Amino acid sequence: MGKIIFYEERNFGGRHYECMSDCAELYSMFERCRSIRVESGMFVIYDQPSYMGNQYFLKRGEYSDYMGTTGLNHCVRSCRMIPVHSGSFRMRLYEHFDMGGEMMELTGDCPNLMDRFHMSNYNSCNVMDGHWLVYEQPNYRGRHYYLRPGQYRRFSDWRGNNSRMGSLRCLMDL
Repeated sequence: MGKIIFYEERNFGGRHYECMSDCAELYSMFERCRSIRVESGMFVIYDQPSYMGNQYFLKRGEYSDYMGTTGLNHCVRSCRMIPVHSGSFRMRLYEHFDMGGEMMELTGDCPNLMDRFHMSNYNSCNVMDGHWLVYEQPNYRGRHYYLRPGQYRRFSDWRGNNSRMGSLRCLMDL
């Protein structure tokens, strides 16, 4: 079970809203978000309703200046709780759309896909086990995207702006 609290002011001030599950539309709950506290679990927050737009991963902790921490604006419009996964992790990356071309399989974190597979552009993937974060740059930096189990036939399915993947991380209860 996860719990995230959104505050309208920095340093956990002002009105707040508690959330313990996915919420596709938060605007009716609060107008702006300046600080966040994750009391348990892991969440991905989005700056657009229905899990769209820029996203940012949050683990348990306090984010007293949300805008300074994430670089995103003060709009949090939806959030998704990441379920705890204690089993194995497995993902297949494909060179071409629709799971075509060369395939690489991962079963754990990979800080640098280019070093490991000599390729950085992947156009589709299949998440078979676990929940993952895909980063555009090596060493878990840059824009990132949350992937849950399922097939992503093109990079736009995971809402990526391009097919660049620099690193991958398994999401466990950190």
